[in-house]
Amino acid sequence: MRGRRRKVRFWLLGGLLAIIGIGLIIAIAEGRRSPSGRPDYIALGSSFAAGAGLGALEPGSPTLCARGVEGYPQQLARLRAVPLVDMSCGGAVTRHLLHGGQYFQGPQIRTITRGTRLVTLTIGGNDVGYVADLSMLAARNTNTVFGRFVRWFWDGPRRPDARGYDQLRSDLIATLQAIHAAAPQAIMVIATYPTILPPSGTCPVLGLTAAEAGTMRQVGDTLAAVTRSAAEAGGAILVDMHTLGTTHNACSSEPWVRGWMNGNIAPFHPTRIGAAATAHAVASRIKTQCGPNNGHCAGAAYRTRDDPPILASEH
Repeated sequence: MRGRRRKVRFWLLGGLLAIIGIGLIIAIAEGRRSPSGRPDYIALGSSFAAGAGLGALEPGSPTLCARGVEGYPQQLARLRAVPLVDMSCGGAVTRHLLHGGQYFQGPQIRTITRGTRLVTLTIGGNDVGYVADLSMLAARNTNTVFGRFVRWFWDGPRRPDARGYDQLRSDLIATLQAIHAAAPQAIMVIATYPTILPPSGTCPVLGLTAAEAGTMRQVGDTLAAVTRSAAEAGGAILVDMHTLGTTHNACSSEPWVRGWMNGNIAPFHPTRIGAAATAHAVASRIKTQCGPNNGHCAGAAYRTRDDPPILASEH
């Protein structure tokens, strides 16, 4: 009997290791594959750019990046009829843009060429633990197995002085400088993270206490301020979704982001409507910045046409 149990355990362990090995091989193979296509428009960033949970995954993209076909870069590319190479990846931090290392991938900027005309970035939330701490706080308030695990082992959100805001600003500026060096004619656009929390208090969909929401509101505000400062210092166009989305927070009647309770696989992330709002805001900002007679903005990336309305369904 003992011998039989040992054999069963051996085969179970072997099967588990085989599954892990196959998954690792797939992750390495996907990570080493660069997207194809004409790099007129390059999208960089974290899951807020990648469109986590928004539609089907982009064909050929790394599975772990959760790059959805309804993320704002994909919507912007369709809106402006511009060829897109989407390098955004869920979980990315700013150093992954310049140095790679995420899921065996190279730097996100590796596909930028001198012919690139538009680069968008939305990054920084993972650097400062923004959505991660929101999710852990909300999970801690539940009676689920995961909630109990969080209460036992998690020490709580990072202190303000441990968020690394100064490093984030430096990394963002260095990234913008590298982009400009690789594509001197490209327009660089930084879109801030959309507003997640209401101006005060909380609501049931967040799964947070008022005090917890207050703590994380400061993180969101500081992240937006750091991004604004880096955009100005690095010569990028700013699309301030943190300001534009104030009345579309997760507690609003027309949210651009989900909370914890309705987050599905991507809590505290944009809805399809929110991604569309960012795409339209970027397109509008470029049109305003460039103007009809600016030769620097000529080409498909800056083509103007009547913008279709933002859909009012699917929150």
